[in-house]
Amino acid sequence: MPSSSSSQSSSTQSSRTRSSRSQSASNASGAATASRRSLTDDLYEKLVNDEDARACRAIPDEACREVPGNFIRTLASQALTKLGDALVNPKITLPWLLQSVGAPLWMLAWLVPIRESGSMLPQLAIASWVRTLAVRKWVWVLGSGLQALAIAGLALLALASLGPLAEAGTLVGGLMLGLLVLFSLARGLSSVASKDVLGKTIPKQRRGSLGGWAESLAGFITLGLALALMFGPGLQGDAATQLYAAGFAAAAGLWALAAWVYAGIREFPGETDGGKNGLKEAFGRVSLLWEDAPFRNFLLARGLLLCSALTAPFIVVLAQQSLQASLSVLALFMAASGLASLLSGRFWGRFADVSSRRVMISAGLLAAAVGAVIWAFAFWLPGSLQQLWLLPLMYFVLSVAHQGVRLGRKTYVVNLGEGNRRTDYVAVGNTLIGILLLLTGAIGALTPWLGIAGVILVLSLMGLAGSAMAWRLPEVED
Repeated sequence: MPSSSSSQSSSTQSSRTRSSRSQSASNASGAATASRRSLTDDLYEKLVNDEDARACRAIPDEACREVPGNFIRTLASQALTKLGDALVNPKITLPWLLQSVGAPLWMLAWLVPIRESGSMLPQLAIASWVRTLAVRKWVWVLGSGLQALAIAGLALLALASLGPLAEAGTLVGGLMLGLLVLFSLARGLSSVASKDVLGKTIPKQRRGSLGGWAESLAGFITLGLALALMFGPGLQGDAATQLYAAGFAAAAGLWALAAWVYAGIREFPGETDGGKNGLKEAFGRVSLLWEDAPFRNFLLARGLLLCSALTAPFIVVLAQQSLQASLSVLALFMAASGLASLLSGRFWGRFADVSSRRVMISAGLLAAAVGAVIWAFAFWLPGSLQQLWLLPLMYFVLSVAHQGVRLGRKTYVVNLGEGNRRTDYVAVGNTLIGILLLLTGAIGALTPWLGIAGVILVLSLMGLAGSAMAWRLPEVED
């Protein structure tokens, strides 16, 4: 009996010890969680620069409690994908890679249309499926994962072009375009889901700031890459191809990491109605164009404000004709773009939280002014275009305007609608803008008659008309 009593006492003491240890571990875990939560809250409050950092608009109370963590995770995932975009640049790295593998020159003309329009055209159909999902962050995760696979495939093809496919430039180029199609379609998945998740998880008065911080981070990253390109070792031949393959592999890793970060967002179930009739139901939503006047006018303004994107390559071509077409000149334009994002991202973001409509107006007018100034120099002082500083400076100002156009229209469309209506806005808008992008690409056919500077002036007039149309839009940041 004493032995049994001793054993029971020992067991009780051991149980108490385990309980104490468990309680201690639980307290430590709770403290660690509180510490992490406190750090997240502190960082969030510093980024939005607002004492009432938890003030919520147009989202449920349960989602409001998760805003700091969701803000940081969304910002981190956007920063990672924007770094990937800087490494996989359709105007610099992709054309260089296609040429390095011996692809035909005609393939170069398809890079930008595939990269930009491919992600927009199928969104009307994609949205029909997205509408059936109560939690939509996983669509973004899927899209980011597929983008990672596509970019990893490009890296492998680059390496293969140095070995077994060294003499198969057309095959390698065709496969690269195919992977770019996959990348662009996957980007469409993320695009439809991202704005809907943003509308469900981030308050109205914080969405512009989030975009502004993301653009600033992207600018810092792009500027760093441009400086490395300007002052780094001048690699050529196989060594350069290996370097670009490594860069593409790194970009694939960034998209995979972004998917993992985004999966941690706390998104609560939302609306799922209206998603059962598939593609027929999706095309039926085109009726928004004549039933919803604010949305229709927004699309007209957005389409005209494409001038900020379409003008950029013409400035680069003008510089290549007027200046020495060297890698350092291209790096200078890349640096101008990165610096513009770095300096203007937060400004446009804060401005968009006040009035995304006025951001579109101001940015459109700025883009129009840039084109008019370039045309004036080309028409009256053509020799000035040979000054190394002029066109990069104009490109910098245009990039500032483009950041404003992008942030303004993204914030506006998210704030214009709620629930599934927001998903419809994004899908219908992006699909139609994708078609318009392909059509406006034909404006280059005017070059033989108007010259490059004349085409830039035409695009400036588009920007002026886009600002006028944005003026007619209602405010949505009430």
